Amino acid sequence: MSIAVIPGSFDPVTYGHLDIIKRGAKVFDKVIVSVLINRNKSPIFTVEERMELLREVTQKMPNVEVDSFHGLLVDYMHTKGARAIIKGLRAVSDFEYEMQMASINRLLDQKIETFFMMTNNQFSFLSSSIVKEVAKYNADVSSLVPPIVEKALKQKFQEPRE
Repeated sequence: MSIAVIPGSFDPVTYGHLDIIKRGAKVFDKVIVSVLINRNKSPIFTVEERMELLREVTQKMPNVEVDSFHGLLVDYMHTKGARAIIKGLRAVSDFEYEMQMASINRLLDQKIETFFMMTNNQFSFLSSSIVKEVAKYNADVSSLVPPIVEKALKQKFQEPRE
């Protein structure tokens, strides 16, 4: 069974993320979408909230599982029996960073391969950061994120912030 991991912060999951997840699920027997727990970041959604949103938007994809991890990606991959990492690329700037990550992962474990997928043109500008910035000002994000994520964003930005 071919198992791939799509790691990321998914804060929040966007249509760009979903595009990569759907396409990866067509290539691999099992795809694990895994939320990175990064204590150096201040996400607007908790890990549990991000995982639940991902479960909701991938529920019709039978070979997609949602999980979370912290620490080294290669260590996590070993626990899951995964041999492939899928990363979406929007622009050359993404490639430079992702190439560094792929190189270090390959140094740590030569059996793990990284597969890069170019995002569809309609999502080439899209990032979670942009979505949060637009949603913060109560602007329409319906073309950027699934309806459940749009609703969650509205609720987050209505809550008093510390």
